[in-house]
Amino acid sequence: MRLALAVAARALPGGDVPVGAVVLDPRGVVIGEGFNRREADGDPTAHAELLALRAAAQAVGQWRLSGCTLVVTLEPCTMCAGAIVLSRVDRVVFGAYDPKAGAVGSLWDVVRDPRLNHRPEVVAGVLAEECARVLQDFFEAQRG
Repeated sequence: MRLALAVAARALPGGDVPVGAVVLDPRGVVIGEGFNRREADGDPTAHAELLALRAAAQAVGQWRLSGCTLVVTLEPCTMCAGAIVLSRVDRVVFGAYDPKAGAVGSLWDVVRDPRLNHRPEVVAGVLAEECARVLQDFFEAQRG
């Protein structure tokens, strides 16, 4: 999670919400990382999780990320939760809960929906206070 926090800080110069994500292979080696780039790229899909999953898929040469773990500083939204299921990631580890848009337990629980064909393990609340503080500081600075 500390690496994901460090990656999240790279979103700040572009004016994006500081969310960071890393994908670890089954041995624990980082094979993908991403940070929010919606503002920087003008792309509504440029969430940290999607960018990290894309980088990991490119690194392994296929879209199936079986055996991999996604670590992200903020609970994934519905779009990212869908991508997590579709990528076949085995585990999702997230920091801060997102009561307004979270789809891994807060508002919805997309990744554990029994109607879907893949349900990763979820480890929630890792360094939650530290992850939440990064976001709170960002939004306080935005309000001036």
